[in-house]
Amino acid sequence: MILSIFLALPLAYAIIVPKNHPSAFVHRHALHHRSSLGSWTSYGCWTDNTGARTLSAASYVNTTGMTVESCLSFCSSGSNSYVYAGVEYAQECYCGNFLASGASNVSMSECDMTCTGNASEFCGAGDRLNVYWNGTQPSSPPSIVGSVGNWTSLGCYNDSTTARALANGMGVTGEVTVESCTTACQDAGYQYAGVEYADECYCGMTLDNGSELTPASSCDMTCAGNSSEYCGGPDHLNLYNYTGTLTTTDNTGSGTGTGLLLTASLSGGWTYGGCYVDNANGRVLGDELDSNSMTVESCVAHCTADNFTLAGLEYSTQCFCGNELIDGAVKAPDSDCDMACGGNATEACGAGNRLSVYTSTGNITILPVPTPLTSGLPGQWVYQGCLAEPAPGSHFFPYENDWTNNNTVEACLNQCAAFGYPAAGLEYGEQCFCGDISDVVDNNGTFVSDSECNMPCSGDPVHLCGANNLMSAYYWNGTMNVWHTPENIGRYEFLIGGVVVPLIATVGINNKVTFLEKYPTSEFANSTGAYELDISLVDNYLLAWREMHVKSDVFCSGSIILADKGARQINVGGWSLESTYGVRLYTPDGHPGVNGTNDWEENPNELSLQRGRWYPTAMMMPNGSILVVGGETGSNGPPQPSLEILPKPLGGDTVITLDYLQRTDPNNLYPFLMVLPSGRFFIGYYNEARILDPVTFDTVTVLPNMPGAVNNFLAGRTYPMEGTAVLLPQHAPYTDPIEILICGGSTPGAAIALDNCISIVPEASNPTWTLERMPSKRVMPCMVTLPDGTYMILNGAHQGVAGFGLASDPNFSALLYDPSQPVGQRISILNSTIVARLYHSEATLLPDGRVLVSGSDPETNYPNGTAIYPEEFRIEVYIPPYLNQGFRQPEFTIAETDWTLGGQYNIVVTLYQGTTSTMRVSLIAASSSTHGNVMSGGRIIFPEFTCSGNTCTITAPPNAFVCPPGWHQLFVLDGPTPSHSAWVRIGGDPAQLGNWPDYPDFTTPGI
Repeated sequence: MILSIFLALPLAYAIIVPKNHPSAFVHRHALHHRSSLGSWTSYGCWTDNTGARTLSAASYVNTTGMTVESCLSFCSSGSNSYVYAGVEYAQECYCGNFLASGASNVSMSECDMTCTGNASEFCGAGDRLNVYWNGTQPSSPPSIVGSVGNWTSLGCYNDSTTARALANGMGVTGEVTVESCTTACQDAGYQYAGVEYADECYCGMTLDNGSELTPASSCDMTCAGNSSEYCGGPDHLNLYNYTGTLTTTDNTGSGTGTGLLLTASLSGGWTYGGCYVDNANGRVLGDELDSNSMTVESCVAHCTADNFTLAGLEYSTQCFCGNELIDGAVKAPDSDCDMACGGNATEACGAGNRLSVYTSTGNITILPVPTPLTSGLPGQWVYQGCLAEPAPGSHFFPYENDWTNNNTVEACLNQCAAFGYPAAGLEYGEQCFCGDISDVVDNNGTFVSDSECNMPCSGDPVHLCGANNLMSAYYWNGTMNVWHTPENIGRYEFLIGGVVVPLIATVGINNKVTFLEKYPTSEFANSTGAYELDISLVDNYLLAWREMHVKSDVFCSGSIILADKGARQINVGGWSLESTYGVRLYTPDGHPGVNGTNDWEENPNELSLQRGRWYPTAMMMPNGSILVVGGETGSNGPPQPSLEILPKPLGGDTVITLDYLQRTDPNNLYPFLMVLPSGRFFIGYYNEARILDPVTFDTVTVLPNMPGAVNNFLAGRTYPMEGTAVLLPQHAPYTDPIEILICGGSTPGAAIALDNCISIVPEASNPTWTLERMPSKRVMPCMVTLPDGTYMILNGAHQGVAGFGLASDPNFSALLYDPSQPVGQRISILNSTIVARLYHSEATLLPDGRVLVSGSDPETNYPNGTAIYPEEFRIEVYIPPYLNQGFRQPEFTIAETDWTLGGQYNIVVTLYQGTTSTMRVSLIAASSSTHGNVMSGGRIIFPEFTCSGNTCTITAPPNAFVCPPGWHQLFVLDGPTPSHSAWVRIGGDPAQLGNWPDYPDFTTPGI
């Protein structure tokens, strides 16, 4: 009988006694903004501007290793000791003692790019800074220097890169300040000095090209060498006039005026190639290096080291490298390149928007001004135009790839199409975005003139890839994904209230469902850890549930059904300490409407694993033995990257270490294990897969890595980035290679759930993964094999990973995957539930063809401790479309239920819609499911059969590779409608598990 923990109510929940739940259960971490680091605290998300930086005193870029910590260290070390530090665009760090005027504090959500060196931290976004403050009161804001010696400020004057106000660029000693620039101009005998763009110095005898006084606010950039002074701004000069007596008077002309060398004696075959205009249509060389000690020799050496054939010097301190000049570069007079090098005042290092170009080959290739790529596009892509993003720092399309050196239109379009996205956009030269056309249409996207998308692609300089906050947009002309929306979608129904939140669900040959929960770490002090549900008695809550007992904690263990005569359920592993070695057995008894009396049996002193395992997978091998693989040594413990066999083989320690599980921990828990028709084993773990020899367990074939997210190849498919996997149907005569389907998963860092399924024929001559996009994202899904050879996909979340409190945004919808349809047209959208099914939810096929849906243990709380998503006791069933048509289910009788491989067995069928000519027969392997891992591979077989009248003869599968030994649900399908199942055992008990273990505390059912 049910003990007093139960209460007969309409929704029938248990009376529970809560216990404090160990915080150690939280297994993984999520992406976050850092609120504090040492003495530094977050100061919010601030706007920035490439023309006038919010923090302008010091900066550096790290395209692969930027973190918040490294930026704070840079801004607080030695001479770089500043009050503020900021990270931007994932890879940029800026320092300063004040925030520039015009910068504004915006929502933290706008700083949404992850750091290149730590995907769990945010590092600003485009034109957005995550700012940190060290607690020191900032110094006085910068000011315009009124006078320096005999130099007097004339104010802020406009300038132009094509028509300079002061004709001569000047190299200075050290960093640019008002003092260093005026000193350089005075030493060269000039009347006027001007500082611009923080680090540029210009001199002249006259103020040229109509330069005029402008508001002081236009000169708002601090000097590179002194952040307390202003040094002009974009296209603006802080202008100074010398009021003393000039010592040098031969400066009435323009040009160098100082005999600068336009060529240099260089090693390695480098020669001077001329002075070229820069920035007329955009940068003509990339790969920039800035140095105040720049020389021609140092720039050439830098470009040589990176295997470039062209080197260009500009603004006296800038070096650029490449293999060709792009953006329609044109030659200028050599006299235009008249700025002395910062490290050698006798050499010319270009000028404002002028490059002194050197070549190692003697040739200079000039590429034309880039244009949009509108023809010769792959697939059915069509260019749409230049699309304005909705706002600075925000994007229409959700998936971004940053390809600094190899972004091309073709590569971007192919990447988006490969993952099922019919809209693509290229931006900022190096960014590729993927999404849906509806992302633009639903948000009222606006196209602007093509001329505004003017940045060349980083990997194709003759074509355009958008601009800042502007994307070159392309749409797929046609239907890329066919997601069916049938009229008959089935439905969810409430079945019964639960007594605990189960984490393992198993249908036994007594047609009852056993549930295991975490015990004794359950939230409920009076839980016994195990319960059995009699589906035939769900209208009577007190009679439907039978209390059972486990002796150690089965939290995150693994289960399968044995091939012995009793179809025992075996459970291995557990949460911590002794329970991780646990081996537990239960023999189902009783029958619908009648309680059994058997219970779980366990004695670690008699029977245990050789290694402690938390999150292991178990599999029945063709020889009838049990393979146990992977896991960790205990709760959040070190990896257990190994396999072992039950019953334990003779000899000492027989555990085999698997280096690939060691390498991919902790992202490979609950690996996918399946027997292939060759007799070899498939193992899928993290984002990798391989085929193993069934005797030595050596690797036979390393399969290609599993595709992940369109913008993250590091996405995973096994716990904690949890997806689900099944074998696709096998049909007599079993000559077709078997296919494996894996759906869902998540990404590291931001933990964005995957919206695709992938499949592979692992034993094909050239196995490759085929990707099909799902209608929605899904992590922690469950997949159930149905009698008609289709698969239900349900449960899970749109965001997060598996673990307590680590997922959000439940996915309430169910899908149907039909492998008989063409690739890309296999998914139908079914009905939705109102119940969030997150971590520890399961879905299990019942003998009547319905799908039982149970559990959800997210422990996701608001800051005040109240649950966002509750622990879920309600048990539902899904009525698949084949049971939602009002057709009567077919029936059959069977006499022999213990089948040999290749044997023939009779059934007598009663059909109500069709005839035996349209009838089908299916066999679904008995399974146990936890964390979406169906530990039989969800194997379904359509055997050969013949009929004479209503008597049909079924031929059992031919060998244990096609059909590993074990119990199966036998279904008859009358058209689309399945019968209730009958249990048959196929292949006997070759390992004689029915006589194991031979210990006093275990009952053996026989073979």
